[in-house]
Amino acid sequence: MSAQKLQTEDRATKGGDAPTILVADDHGLIREGLKIVLERDGMRVVGFAATGRQAVEMTQSLEPDVVILDIRMPDMDGLEALAAIKSARPETTVLMLTSYGNPEYLYRSISLGAAGFLTKEGDPNQISQAIRTVIEGESIIDSKLLRDSLKALSAATGKPSRGMKKMDVPSLTEQEIRILTLIAEGLTNADIADALSVSPNTVKTHVHNIFVKLGVSDRTQAALWAIRRGLVA
Repeated sequence: MSAQKLQTEDRATKGGDAPTILVADDHGLIREGLKIVLERDGMRVVGFAATGRQAVEMTQSLEPDVVILDIRMPDMDGLEALAAIKSARPETTVLMLTSYGNPEYLYRSISLGAAGFLTKEGDPNQISQAIRTVIEGESIIDSKLLRDSLKALSAATGKPSRGMKKMDVPSLTEQEIRILTLIAEGLTNADIADALSVSPNTVKTHVHNIFVKLGVSDRTQAALWAIRRGLVA
């Protein structure tokens, strides 16, 4: 099936505040199945892509909040498409979808800008929750696995600097630096609120500001930014 832009009237029925989703997979049944599940849960599927190249082009034209991107794709694989999507539109959140639970895919996906990693063997009913979780600034990857993956990536891509120079931090406040450090250590917003004796809503606001200042779309990429700069040992 070729790339498909869904009809405007279909999108309009879902409401303007619903997260917008682009589904990129080369199997029609997977695309249609995800559309059913996501729209049942109040999200708007704004388009389908059947190849990696189509996924990149449609992300640029449709500007979805989230792209669900298969790794095994024709005409540019999912990892190549991920790199192109994050380069062209870094504010778009990308969740990788695959039949293969390969740790190497996880490392590479995080390194290239993915917010999370979903397997096709998982419960499809959890995909909507995963999307909402990353949109709200939380992580869908187990905290220990995330820390191990990020540290492995940091080691593979070069030693982090010793401490952070002021010029390396794009106008982050002291509190935002504390919160970013805790994000990189794998703490949730609730954990951070407890650790700093502030409200969860205050943490959520700080997390959003951190994402904006760092130019990242999600918690995983903020953690990777911090680890690569030596904020976390």
